[in-house]
Amino acid sequence: MKRILIVTGQSGSGKSSALQVLEDLGYYCIDNLPLALLPEIVAKLDYENNLELLALGVDVRSTRADLEEFDDVFALLQQHGEVEVIFLTTQDKELFARFSASRRPHPLSNRFQSLSLCIQEEKNLLLPIQMRATVSIDTTDKSVHDLKHVLLSKLGQNERLILILQSFGYKHGIPLDADYVFDVRHLPNPHWDLELRQYSGLDQPVQDFLAQSDQVHEMFNDIHHFLEKWLPTFAEGHRHYMTVSIGCTGGQHRSVYIVDRLRQALEAKWSIQVLHREMKHWS
Repeated sequence: MKRILIVTGQSGSGKSSALQVLEDLGYYCIDNLPLALLPEIVAKLDYENNLELLALGVDVRSTRADLEEFDDVFALLQQHGEVEVIFLTTQDKELFARFSASRRPHPLSNRFQSLSLCIQEEKNLLLPIQMRATVSIDTTDKSVHDLKHVLLSKLGQNERLILILQSFGYKHGIPLDADYVFDVRHLPNPHWDLELRQYSGLDQPVQDFLAQSDQVHEMFNDIHHFLEKWLPTFAEGHRHYMTVSIGCTGGQHRSVYIVDRLRQALEAKWSIQVLHREMKHWS
């Protein structure tokens, strides 16, 4: 067995959807097995089926003792192949909305009276696994299509390092799955020009406005220089992906503009994926 993925995270963050995506990618998927049984099951599958790709869904319904001893389970699984942990997170506000919409109880609802307490306790229980995560994905603003896109990128479906450039708005929260975050809120803001407010950083009027600023050029050059210097080092370390997030206040103008310029500057040398997280909020 060459590749074993442990897929876990907060209840309601999209674990089942992630497993469905992995199944489409050719992974043999098993969900909701007790954590302590995973090494035995994997050993049996390895012996009888010689599987190349295996994805194992794990959630908080495993016992506390099993979750606390995750390092031991991880070590046993490594005897059968390369083990990676995909950990899904979602901001609390979005989790409340998802549980309300689905009307399904939280797995810990039989132990705690409020959803808030369930979410907090789950975070504590899953911490030993989260500390082992090799791939972290914040699904707060992601559709199933977005999740598939990110999984394809972060699992490295080719050997070339994939650079994920993401714009976002600070008023909607900082992305939890970013490797580097750059704040561009100090740059001139097209939002305050009523004629430009309706556009995004992909539109020519906003690009022309920002291109007039020396600060914008200096900020772009600094980020560009940093990436040009360090991306080769990350690639040599066999990283499959690198997520760089650029944030402004609303995620519509300045961050989008900088991401687009970085894409143009780097795409000849690197495989680039672009995500504009706040596109649904654009005017």
